[in-house]
Amino acid sequence: MEIEYRRLPAREQRFRQRVLADDGECVVTFLESAELPKPVTAGTRVILEPVAPVVWFTFRGVWHDIGRFHLRDGTFTGFYANVLTPVEMEGDRWRTTDLCLDVWLGADGGVQLLDEDELAEAERHGWATAETAARARTEAADLVARARQGRWPPAPIHEWTLERARAAIHTAEGIR
Repeated sequence: MEIEYRRLPAREQRFRQRVLADDGECVVTFLESAELPKPVTAGTRVILEPVAPVVWFTFRGVWHDIGRFHLRDGTFTGFYANVLTPVEMEGDRWRTTDLCLDVWLGADGGVQLLDEDELAEAERHGWATAETAARARTEAADLVARARQGRWPPAPIHEWTLERARAAIHTAEGIR
């Protein structure tokens, strides 16, 4: 599948990912090698490196997605939620808009809300309406609260390890 990922104010990226599973509520996709200009950090800690793999979970009608992040050697670093508009899924073409806020739950159990300054800037410049910004903040606050209570991410996300994702691809390629 290909996702058109819009970032405020008007930047677009396209990502091609392999669909691993779809239970009608959540679609599991795999990005074998993240094309990044630089590492992604949470505070001072590197949480995703260029060319590292990511297992993504996209939920129908939900205001966030979840990624299982790794370093390029496959070391699991934690769970990353992008707060975004519900993904419009039309066959293998998807569209969404990133609403700046991200929630990080590190493998060590630490929880962080990221990029509040970016959402404030988007709201200040009119790139995001006050209503959309409020919805993004509510979504992020809920994720943070549930993570701190040990209720996020949901159980199926824990089951889709990097090894399982790679095995699913290997099995699918063996069938073809």
